[in-house]
Amino acid sequence: MYPNVDAFISWLTQHNPGEPEFHQAVHEVVESIWPVLETNPKYQKANILERIVEPERVVMFRVPWVDDSGNVRVNKGYRVEMNSAIGPYKGGLRFHPNVNLSRMKFLAFEQTFKNSLTTLPMGGGKGGADFDPRDKTDGEVMRFCQSFMMELFRHIGLNTDVPAGDIGVGGREIGFLFGMYKKLRNEFSGVLTGKGLKCGGSLMRPEATGYGVAYFVQEMLKAKGESIEGKTVTISGYGNVGSFLVEKINTLGGKVITIGDEFGYVLDREGIAGEKLDFLKPLWTIYRRPAKDYADQFGLKWVPQRRPWEVPCDIAIPTATENELNGTDAEMLLHNGVRCVVEAANMPCTADAVQMFIDSKILYAPGKAANAGGVATSGLEMSQNSLRLSWPRDEVDNRLRQIMTQIHEECVRHGRENGSINYLRGSNIAGFLKVADAMLEQGVV
Repeated sequence: MYPNVDAFISWLTQHNPGEPEFHQAVHEVVESIWPVLETNPKYQKANILERIVEPERVVMFRVPWVDDSGNVRVNKGYRVEMNSAIGPYKGGLRFHPNVNLSRMKFLAFEQTFKNSLTTLPMGGGKGGADFDPRDKTDGEVMRFCQSFMMELFRHIGLNTDVPAGDIGVGGREIGFLFGMYKKLRNEFSGVLTGKGLKCGGSLMRPEATGYGVAYFVQEMLKAKGESIEGKTVTISGYGNVGSFLVEKINTLGGKVITIGDEFGYVLDREGIAGEKLDFLKPLWTIYRRPAKDYADQFGLKWVPQRRPWEVPCDIAIPTATENELNGTDAEMLLHNGVRCVVEAANMPCTADAVQMFIDSKILYAPGKAANAGGVATSGLEMSQNSLRLSWPRDEVDNRLRQIMTQIHEECVRHGRENGSINYLRGSNIAGFLKVADAMLEQGVV
């Protein structure tokens, strides 16, 4: 057993140099679970800590493809199979220029505990490529996906590893990937989730992450005797997560007044609803267009090179990418009276921002708990594929709501301290215990 958290992180960084996102994700979890490790010799004896931060398998490969001009281009592909103690590896594929090994390991590590929280039998994995689909034609995206799957298919399977979508990988990309997998394997199986309804997808899967975040926010506020009704909300991203989060917040009586991207943000004080929401939904998920197009379409204020966290609000929900909300942003949010910060993306708040939220005693929820609705519904899609059934929308939605309520209850159970709830600590401990105990039961493998 290492003498303290810093000593363990020092070992981790020496053995995994040049991976800052991975170091950050591990540090956050280890800080929360350290008291559990200190008081449970069984985890120390089995060296669970070193084992749980080491991926079971990492696959890196080249992805050659031909663009519309006939030029051969090459990208890097990844699949990190982090932990299969409680089920087959499960986690999305991300197509984005900033994809690298550090980000894939951090995401796979986070996914392990997120999947554990859902109570479904899914291990943790993540993958992707440094490919940018934003300026590519459908034909180019298809050829890239087919080339990517020609290597990935060797490492995945219904009972081994079940990828899904993530940033840059929506229904179009999943369809192309699934088509090539089916051809290569000569089988129709539920090996990918997020599929279209015509080829085995689940109702509610596009809405699941955004709806799940809204359900989690609802539970947090309910525990304080409050509701979403009448609350002003700021968000950043506007893909599947952001657009369906807006939709559900609207139905619960809240009002979302911002969206953004890496170029700036839109301020819509009247709220994103009606025809504006209809315009927003396909803006990124289908057309891969910038957020400024929304501002231009409706004559709204576009604020370039700034973040929406400077806008006063009741609830702030970062929905884009890692470390998009830093200490300066957190200070501004707190100064403007924010009452609740919920992560709808993976590790979107920097460590100093998270500490400020916790110290201030406002409601703060990490992504591994709040945005678990997406992978939970992917798990439900896996179940439907195995049963060769398709559940109605209401049934999937009810199961999603139940799962998010259960996750909240586990966070409360393990996160109570000094009369308040530390959702970060609660989610990390709850996620860790299930995985660690399963590893113990399976011996040293």
